[in-house]
Amino acid sequence: MYKYGQYCPIAKAVEILGDRWTLLIVRDLLTGTCHFNDLERGLPGISRSLLSERLRRLQQTGLVEKVNQPDSRQRTAYYLTEAGQELQAVINSLLVWGARWAFEEPEESDLDPVLLLWWMRGRVRPECLPASRVVVQFDFRGARYKNMWLLLDKEDASVCLTNPGFDVDVWVTADLSAFLQVWLGRLSFEQVLADGLVTVDGLPGLTAAFPTWFAYSLAAPAVRAAGADLSAAG
Repeated sequence: MYKYGQYCPIAKAVEILGDRWTLLIVRDLLTGTCHFNDLERGLPGISRSLLSERLRRLQQTGLVEKVNQPDSRQRTAYYLTEAGQELQAVINSLLVWGARWAFEEPEESDLDPVLLLWWMRGRVRPECLPASRVVVQFDFRGARYKNMWLLLDKEDASVCLTNPGFDVDVWVTADLSAFLQVWLGRLSFEQVLADGLVTVDGLPGLTAAFPTWFAYSLAAPAVRAAGADLSAAG
């Protein structure tokens, strides 16, 4: 942790929160992710040792509590303390500012189909799913994985990078950049369908319902609002 040598609340806060990955870890803890492996999957590029170090530092500064769960499959969980929960306002402010001033079309390095499906897994709306399990196959053009799958039911959702061996119910073929922008609220699903950037195939009832199965990114409302503000200003 870098010390600024300034007796200033902002400097002291940045000493705690300014290290690389720290605020993204807090972001994911605020959305309910609490297990080490799940945090790692949502932060591609971080090493396990660095994630451990950042979590340990957040514990030392009183923002995170480590809880042992001997009866759980994942025996350790991380939860934000009251001080950590109060960072929700900080994350919200960064979201609004970032959506307005720092959020353009994704760069090539931003296009991660595995992370996108992981995000989708966490935003499934079980009440909108069919009664039985549904298997969605994704083909993101030009992505490093030719095919990926989401297995969805009312109890659970899974991301598969290899064929799960079940019959596919819905096939999604998409430009990865366009689909990612739909997820984050920069483009509408109707727009990318009309432009041929995304196609959805399968039984008509399932393909029509597909967009309703997900709540989309928590960032999407702020991104849409920022886009509307800029359009009005233009």
